[in-house]
Amino acid sequence: MIDPGTPHVLRLCSVFEPVRVDGRAARYDPIGGMQNHTATLTRCLDAQGHAQTVVTSRLAGRRGATRLGRSAVVHRTGLPLPRLRQLWALDALRVVLRRPARPVDVVHAHQGEDLATLPLARLAARRHRCPLVVTVHCSVGHTLTGRGPRTRLLRALGGWVERSALARADAVVVLTDRTAAALAADGVPAARVHTIPSGFDPALFAGDSPDVFPHVARPRIGYVGRLAAQKRADRLVEAFGRMREPASLVVVGDGPDRARVHALAAGLPRVHLTGFVEHTAVPAVLASLDVLVLPSAYEEMGSVLTEALASGLPVVASDVGGIPEVVRHGETGLLVPPGDVDALAAALDRLAADPALRARLSAGARARAAGYAWPRLAARVAAVYAGVRGGTALEVAA
Repeated sequence: MIDPGTPHVLRLCSVFEPVRVDGRAARYDPIGGMQNHTATLTRCLDAQGHAQTVVTSRLAGRRGATRLGRSAVVHRTGLPLPRLRQLWALDALRVVLRRPARPVDVVHAHQGEDLATLPLARLAARRHRCPLVVTVHCSVGHTLTGRGPRTRLLRALGGWVERSALARADAVVVLTDRTAAALAADGVPAARVHTIPSGFDPALFAGDSPDVFPHVARPRIGYVGRLAAQKRADRLVEAFGRMREPASLVVVGDGPDRARVHALAAGLPRVHLTGFVEHTAVPAVLASLDVLVLPSAYEEMGSVLTEALASGLPVVASDVGGIPEVVRHGETGLLVPPGDVDALAAALDRLAADPALRARLSAGARARAAGYAWPRLAARVAAVYAGVRGGTALEVAA
């Protein structure tokens, strides 16, 4: 039952959880924090009685509308051409600009590295004469790093698009305090900025999980995520090859760096490459590991980190972006300089050789997990909606 007192939210996001095709999840961008974030937030708000319309790209799925939960509707738009993904926004105009049966009360844009989302959201907010909320999943102006032509274009053009849109948004949600400080330095009023991290779905992490890797020797070091240049799974494989302590490496995921990761792993003993798994299988994967590694070159936050907390899993991660706000060095995991293969190998050796340290970090992870449960985080997002509808900035309780 939709609560008539809650707003009708028009959610715009370049990616949403992979659609199922012929009974299987699409393999394009198979595991990603933003996909899981937008979908789980939508489900939680649906359970709380919100009306929601989601407009996103079709990726490898079919174009069209489907229902999610009790009342949310997901419109997948765009062309079946991965190299022209941002054309989804042009196709989305037909959905965004029409007047729905129930007026739109809030437009909520989710900004990653796709430059099309923010202009589309600003147009939608003007069309429906309602407030605009933006969640920054990856600040192209402050978080994105690299020297390639694509990265330089994103930082230059995308940084301008980002600053322009955020300056006009009624509220901005960021995942970390680090990004909140950066936006404040850009001139975004602090009263409009709310730090609400990504989280985990408690329903997925309830109960015991079977051992997914019964024939893999312990301790098991694992990577779960996209095999992409940003994530630097190749550095993990290199570091594993330099370890002195006996251990096994499990790499779970797929993506454009698959060939490089597999080539580096060829010939190394005790390396297991599983490929793609659906997000619903991730809790069992994490429960079957002893250490999770996130060796990213840059990262706004890394949603798999909160899922590691829920699993009581020690983490070794790069000391970049918002990662230190989730991974407390010496408390829930170990931080290493980004790109430093020797430092990464040393941290892995340390954990592989010390079960007592792994147990202490595991306890610290479980103690911090409660603050990242999605129902609680979704209620804070709903409070932001209430604030912009009332024309005031609310102080959203952590």
